[in-house]
Amino acid sequence: MRKYMRGVTLMELMIVVVIVGILAAVAYPNYRQYAARAKRNEARAALLQIATNQERFYLQNNTYTEDLTALGFPTTPTFMTDTGSYLIRVDAGSANSNNFVARAVYQNLDASETAKCTNFTIDARGSKASLPLLDCWSATR
Repeated sequence: MRKYMRGVTLMELMIVVVIVGILAAVAYPNYRQYAARAKRNEARAALLQIATNQERFYLQNNTYTEDLTALGFPTTPTFMTDTGSYLIRVDAGSANSNNFVARAVYQNLDASETAKCTNFTIDARGSKASLPLLDCWSATR
């Protein structure tokens, strides 16, 4: 007879696997919501930076611009956020325009994600809109 047993029984191993599975089932959806919220914050921050830079450009040139490089971004006519989730563009309309609309459109929508806060806009008046929900500009969404 063995005096001391060493190792783990199959039953103990299965209990650990079940516990880890339950924890993963609870944690993964929360992680996905957190990651989606971080991506939306990134898009909102980029749009607010565009609006600020547009106002600065307007003060100097008496017009808004569609050129993102003139606003301090690396590319034009579109700009991809750092995570690659939102495509951002500016529509200033005609030359000497007194308005602009900056848009952020979500690019990575797959079947498992809900179509929540996929489009953000901000204009020269500071009006903010989002689709499909109206309150996507709040920090908790």
